This record gives sequence, C-alpha cells and structure tokens, in this order.
Amino acid sequence: MIESPLSAPIVFALGPVTITLPVLTTWGLMAVLTLGSALATRRLRVVEPGRVQTALELVVQTLNRQIGETMQADPAPFLPLLGTLFLYLATANLTGLVPGLKSPTAFLETAGALALVVLLATQALGVRARGLWGYLKGFAQPTPLLLPLNILAELTRAFSLSVRLFGNVMSGEFVIGIVLSLAGLFVPVPLMALELLLGLVQAYIFTILAAVFIGGAVGSIERG
Repeated sequence: MIESPLSAPIVFALGPVTITLPVLTTWGLMAVLTLGSALATRRLRVVEPGRVQTALELVVQTLNRQIGETMQADPAPFLPLLGTLFLYLATANLTGLVPGLKSPTAFLETAGALALVVLLATQALGVRARGLWGYLKGFAQPTPLLLPLNILAELTRAFSLSVRLFGNVMSGEFVIGIVLSLAGLFVPVPLMALELLLGLVQAYIFTILAAVFIGGAVGSIERG
C-alpha cells in the first residue's frame, strides 16, 4: 500500500505523544548541526584562518549580503533567524538523497511548522520595530476597507510558503523513488544531482521570501 504524502509515519510514542519520522529526523539534524557548529567554531583565529573557518566566513558574508540587499536594512538583527532557517533547510532538503533517510521537509507538517515560525517571527519583529499600534495600522493601508483582505493575505502567504516547500521537495523525492524502483541504482544519479541543486535553491527561496515578509513587517521595504 502506498503511503499518503500528507501523513507522516509514526516511529514511536511517549505516552500520549506520538513521535513521527520527520520529527525524529529533525532532532537528528539539529544534533548534527549543533555539534558541527561547535566543532567548526571552537578554534577561530583572526590571523591565518583555516579552511573550515574561511568557508564559514564565506557563508556568513553571503547570507549577510543577501539579507541586507533583500531587506534594505542592517542584516545583523535578522541573521540568527534567517541564517538558521537556511542552514536547516539546506541540510533537511538534501537528507532524502542519503539511502534509508527521507527529508523532513517532504512532509507537510515540517513545512507548515517552518512557515508558522516565519509567520510568528514576522509579527513579533514588526511589533518590535514599529510598536503595536503602528504595526496594526499597517493592515488598514491604504484604506481600512482592506483590513480583512490584508489579514487574510498575511495568513495565505504563510500557507503558500509551506505548500511550495513541501510540494517541491516531496515531488523530487517521489520521482527519484519511482525511477530507482524501475531502472535500478545508477540511472537516477543525474536526477539526484538535479535534486541536490533544487534542494539548495528551495532553501534559498524560502529564506529570501521570509526576509521579504519580515522586511515588509518592520517597514524596511514596501509591504506587498
């Protein structure tokens, strides 16, 4: 029987709480990323940095530049959130290429949770930057008649963000699985290379869209 892509397999239960496969995989990715970050940053040097430090600095500088250009603001306050999102998504999207593993972002619950994080962070950062009343007034622009539509647009953006991520990652893994079952081990290698590229692109798109939403909320760019 073919499993529905909308349902996540249950691995085990802790009392009334069920732990699904994407949750367990996410815990593993969090542990790997945390340990890797600790090992990579334990011996940082100002003079003659090593290869790992140079690569990390390149990633941070690239993220800083992309966030700053997108939001038209100082990227420093937003780098921890958006940088973490990108690193997690880039790793999670590529997990499905490892034999025996499945990307957690190929499940709707993970994509929805990430979109919810972006939605809540957008509101919190908007209120912090503009004040509660100033932020809420933005939903009544350019006319109070559009207040319901502006609120609905805020919710539908988060929904579309989750569906876009879930659909692209799930469909890629689904196609590779079909080809692998029909054609053997080595034929899907070009598709896997394409999936590698698409996984990184999806991580980039999700992060940039999150930056656009947050930039609109804090007022650094026009809200659309």
